Order: sequence, then C-alpha cells, then structure tokens
Amino acid sequence: MGGFCFIIHDIIEANGGRKMVKVRLYLVRHGKTMFNTIGRAQGWSDTPLTAEGELGIHELGIGLRESGMQFERAYSSDSGRTIQTMGIILEELRLQGKIPYRMDKRIREWCFGSFDGAYDGDLFMGLIPRIFNVDHVHQLSYAELAEGLVEVDTAGWAEGWEKLSGRIKEGFEAIAKEMEEQGGGNALVVSHGMTIGTIVYLINGMHPHGLDNGSVTILEYEDGQFRVEVVGDRSYRELGREKMEEKNNL
Repeated sequence: MGGFCFIIHDIIEANGGRKMVKVRLYLVRHGKTMFNTIGRAQGWSDTPLTAEGELGIHELGIGLRESGMQFERAYSSDSGRTIQTMGIILEELRLQGKIPYRMDKRIREWCFGSFDGAYDGDLFMGLIPRIFNVDHVHQLSYAELAEGLVEVDTAGWAEGWEKLSGRIKEGFEAIAKEMEEQGGGNALVVSHGMTIGTIVYLINGMHPHGLDNGSVTILEYEDGQFRVEVVGDRSYRELGREKMEEKNNL
C-alpha cells in the first residue's frame, strides 16, 4: 500500500508577539509498482514503477500544475519508488532543481519483516486473520496488525506499534516544523499507503484502507497541531488525465 504531498498557506497572525504560520502538507502515495501490480507486500523492499504507474504520476503532476499549485519544498521517503515518483511530479511542475528536496527514512512504509515480498493474500487475508481469528485484516486496528506482524516475522525486522507509530509521527512532525520554521507555504511529500493511513489515524482516529496510487491526502499544521483536510483525493490525477487526452486529440 502506500503515497503523499503537503501544501502550506502562509497565514501570519500575532499571538503574544509570536508569529504563527499555517502549513498544509500534500501527501502523495507513490505510483503503482511491479509489486503493487502482482499483489505482493512491498514494505521496505522495493520495485520500480510500471509504465502504467509512471503514466498515473504524470497525470498527477499535470493536474497539480493545471490547478496552479505552488510548492516551497519537497520531501519523500528514501525508498526508490517514492524518489522515482517525486522526480516525475517535479518534472511536470517544472520544479526540478528549483526547490529544496530531501528524503526522510522515517516516512518509509511499514516493514513486513520476513514477509516483505510475500503475496498480499497470504499475509493479509490468510496468516494475520488466522492469528486473531477474524475474517479479514481490516477488522483489526493498526496496533493489532503491527503486533501481529511482529509475531509472525521470523527475521525480527517488523516494528511494534509503539516504535512504528512513533517514527511515522516524528517524521511528519519534523517536516511540518521545518516548513513552519521556513515561513510556511506548501510542501509536496511522497510516501506510502499504510504510512499515510497511519498518520491520518494518529491525528483523527480514521482508519483509511487502500489509498490509491497517486492519490493526495492533505494535512494542515498550525500551532503545533495537525488537522486532516482530505484523504485519498484523486481529482488531481483525473484533471491531469483530461488534459493529456485533450492534448492527444489535437
């Protein structure tokens, strides 16, 4: 699962002599990969975007550009698929080399340990549900799922809920605070489906499942607090697809 972007609007207000800025983070799930296509759990393992995946991210980048989006900074995890996704978006936005971009391993996907690369069905609809005696993994909380992965991971690489949620929260907070320190504005952030779902859950308790590749989830950050604005928005991709079809029909 997996992608993500941030947008930040400059709003400066007086607050006891302290300047406040509002930050909006646009979190993008990376483009569709080889493992996404054949239904394998990707985690900390990595495969490149397929041709279909690249096309979807070109659509997203065009849609963001046509919407007049402006970004001051860009961030991604250190996984190849998010770096590849970011490169395509920045190309379409004509921002390559023009805005700061850094990678942060704290916003990587969940690690599935010895089950990285396993078939989704075997892990999420077979082994994990059997451990908890449920019909489907979506009946479990994120915390239960994380602890279940630790239980079945024979390599000892999977993270327990406290460590997993802590590093994800820390990673996104660090990005938001860095943006705040730089005066606010808009940030583009490319991450992963379950990681984006986790930060949404930590903010408002919502438990999103199956965020689409190239979808956009928007977080607002102000005065030390996150707020979820939108989850899994596909409208930018759809706009980009329309623009590409118009150009091809000329």
